[in-house]
Formats: sequence, structure tokens, C-alpha cells
Amino acid sequence: MKRYIIERDIPGIGEFSMTELCGAARASNQALASVGPGIQWQHSYVAGDKTFCVYLAESEDEIKQHAELSGIPFSKVTEVSQIIDPLTANN
Repeated sequence: MKRYIIERDIPGIGEFSMTELCGAARASNQALASVGPGIQWQHSYVAGDKTFCVYLAESEDEIKQHAELSGIPFSKVTEVSQIIDPLTANN
């Protein structure tokens, strides 16, 4: 599977209550079950009026199908080509 960063512009999301965030996560999980086993949501970062979501998927089309089914639109989908961290410096 490929790793993707999904950027979503959601006005006010940084101010959402835990109940509202739980509802969004529930809608996402239901859509994931419908799309199938070729897609996984790893986690999301909530910052201001945006979320940055990390997904594993077979293709960008699965990401788009998930967004349509969940009712959570995206602004941008970017495939991750590499991951680096502090330990990368040791190679």
C-alpha cells in the first residue's frame, strides 16, 4: 500500500468538541468499511481550520471514494515518497 497525506479545509475544526470529532471519526470508519480492506486511516492532525490525515491505500481513487462516502471532503491528496526522522541521520 502507498501512504498519503490528505489535507482537508474544515472551518473551525480546531475548535470542535470531542463529541464532534468522534462523530467525524465514526463517519470516516463507516466509509472505510464500505471502501474495503485496501485502505487504512492511521491518524489525523487537527490544526486551526485544517486536518492533515495519514492514510494507507492502494490508490488515490480509494481516498477519493472514502471522502465521498464519509461526507468529509478533501482539499489536496499527496502521495508520500519517503519518511525521514532523527534516526535517518545515522545512516
